[in-house]
Amino acid sequence: MGTKALSVVMLVIFFAVMIYVGLQTRKRARNVEGFVLGGREAGPWITAFAFGTSYFSAVIFVGYAGQFGWNFGMSATWAGLGNAFIGSLLAWNILGRRTRIMTQHLDAKTMPDFFGKRFNSTPLKVISSVIVFIFLIPYTASLYNGLSSLFGLVFDIPYWVVIALMAVLTGMYVVFGGYMATAINDFIQGIIMLFGIAAVIGSVIMANGGLVQATQTLSAIPRDGWETGGAFTAFLGPDPLALLFVVLLTSLGTWGLPQMVNKFYAIKHEDDIHKGTVISTIFAIIVAGGCYFLGGFGRLYADQIKYQADGVTPLFDTIVPSMLATLPSIVIAVVIVLVLSASMSTLSSLVLTSSSTFTLDVIDPATKGTMNEKSKVTVMRIFILFFILISAIIAVVKDAHPEITFIAQMMGVSWGALAGAFLAPFLYGLYWKGVTKTATLVCFIWGCAVEILQLYISFFAVDISGWGPVLSYLFASSIRSGVLAMVGGLIIVPIISLITPKSDAKEVEQTFACYDKKVEVSVKEALD
Repeated sequence: MGTKALSVVMLVIFFAVMIYVGLQTRKRARNVEGFVLGGREAGPWITAFAFGTSYFSAVIFVGYAGQFGWNFGMSATWAGLGNAFIGSLLAWNILGRRTRIMTQHLDAKTMPDFFGKRFNSTPLKVISSVIVFIFLIPYTASLYNGLSSLFGLVFDIPYWVVIALMAVLTGMYVVFGGYMATAINDFIQGIIMLFGIAAVIGSVIMANGGLVQATQTLSAIPRDGWETGGAFTAFLGPDPLALLFVVLLTSLGTWGLPQMVNKFYAIKHEDDIHKGTVISTIFAIIVAGGCYFLGGFGRLYADQIKYQADGVTPLFDTIVPSMLATLPSIVIAVVIVLVLSASMSTLSSLVLTSSSTFTLDVIDPATKGTMNEKSKVTVMRIFILFFILISAIIAVVKDAHPEITFIAQMMGVSWGALAGAFLAPFLYGLYWKGVTKTATLVCFIWGCAVEILQLYISFFAVDISGWGPVLSYLFASSIRSGVLAMVGGLIIVPIISLITPKSDAKEVEQTFACYDKKVEVSVKEALD
């Protein structure tokens, strides 16, 4: 069977399963808690895979793997390991249990809802909802990146057809089944990603003579400042500081992303947290570590990839597809399904987060609570379709008009703005009674302001060389400014909290009382 026929068969089976899951889970999505959180009954495997597949999309497999692999060589693998141990292991241990306990105690279903109830502030709830609305849409549109070049390996069809197909099918199962349909499909898509990335790495390494030969060839590639060679096989790579910024943004940043943190809201049991932590971490090691490890060999294909007009800077989205072009038909077919799985799982998570946040935190308050459960779910379904449509249109426009760089720049700052605005107040809000409304608001402003400044610099090509060595370095890319936004927020929140009016002591004590509730456990958990 040829590559095209095999790919079609696998895609048809894949799409049929996705729709079937959506139809089978629609009974659980009849009220708000069922539609948004799956009734808070998601088990460890479902939750862990939902977390992982929301984390890793086609942007990582095609775009970031190619870009960071080209820049850092094999040391790009550190980004994947950072995603596993900081973005997954630490996130589950530090945020998982407390997020589940406090959000259930406050009856908070979204991150803006948490801010509103944790700090007894409707303005914080609305402002954070607007931030989510503004910055998740371009982030959602970025998920289509790389699909064109990969599908071009097999199918001779317009890019907009690929986008429309992915958007329609994702919309169908999310609208039908809500969170549980998304989570179960994430589990299936995660299995595909695990086996797919293993098959691709093995095939690419073997195509280059095995791991030893491929590493030796990569080591011989020269780089300025490395007279003896070996820059792209060095332990920390050719630019350790730049690599550190990549690790921090892509790992620590997930702690402040609404679509990631929301997964902890739906955990069912205590034991699920322990299992979910292990499962999620292993998943991230294989998928993220594997993607960046694979990308590290991208320079072996320097004569096959496409370059920008300067003839030196590669088009990063073409690196991984070039690595796959000569592989066996079955591997290419698996990759097509793998990348589509990665994109659809993240897309479903993002649009569910966007629609639930906008409906529950903006539309419902505006109607003064007159909407019933059925109406809220209906409005969320409408907004899911709206967000998918908008993101698809943005992706099509971006592809048709590559000269419109504003869209690409907006995508780059979305992650940094969301993490910079939300990470610090959310993290401190779970652990520290002293966080204030003012500090939270200042952090919202700080995170967004830093990334809007980054967008302005990039869009208007502002010369920042006179800003001094530190600022000019930090604002040279959205990755570095994103880290500045996050770390700055972690410093700003406690400082502002110490000098601004405190929250009502009684309300704060009532909020944190959820951690003092007594529960019975077996003797294997605690001795008599």
